[in-house]
Amino acid sequence: MKRFYSHKLRRHVVMLRAGEYYVSDTGEVLYTLLGSCMAVCLFDRERGIGGMNHFLLPGMVHPDEIFTSEVGRYGMYAMELLIGELIKRGARREKLHAKVFGGGAVLKFRDGDGDITGSNVRFTTKFLELEGIPTGIRDVGGNQGRKILFFTDTAKALLKRFNMEKDLQTFEEERAYKSRVFYPRKPKPRDPGSVILF
Repeated sequence: MKRFYSHKLRRHVVMLRAGEYYVSDTGEVLYTLLGSCMAVCLFDRERGIGGMNHFLLPGMVHPDEIFTSEVGRYGMYAMELLIGELIKRGARREKLHAKVFGGGAVLKFRDGDGDITGSNVRFTTKFLELEGIPTGIRDVGGNQGRKILFFTDTAKALLKRFNMEKDLQTFEEERAYKSRVFYPRKPKPRDPGSVILF
């Protein structure tokens, strides 16, 4: 997460990378770049509290590694963490609204990985529906990257689409993140003193 002051916006800006989430009740602007990833902006407009997450996968790839992974990178946990933090800051669950972005066909996935971008979009839609959180703006799919600015106090969102393959730094960051998420599993060495049940 990177913080800086924008003279143009006259506000403090928090830049989120994949696997991160942030909530503000002081009017900060949240900024992120998306390719295949998703970002959900949740807000309680009456109380001026808003937050955003940025995730690549709808659920765990390796359930046995739940406690050793960066939980924020998975949609289910990213959503729960964001909602929990909003409520802690004073937002009311029944007043939450959402804006949803991302899920572009930007990164190439292996055939065995399934439809990652489609799964992201379907997961996000279903999750918000089941939680009873109304969705306003929804800009998903396609084959472009997205730059998102989210004003946490007013819930205003600015969107700019771009060719992600021409923005090499952003493309490489998302590709590197994908590689970490889909890392090859190494078998754990067996402890010779361990007990084997039979």
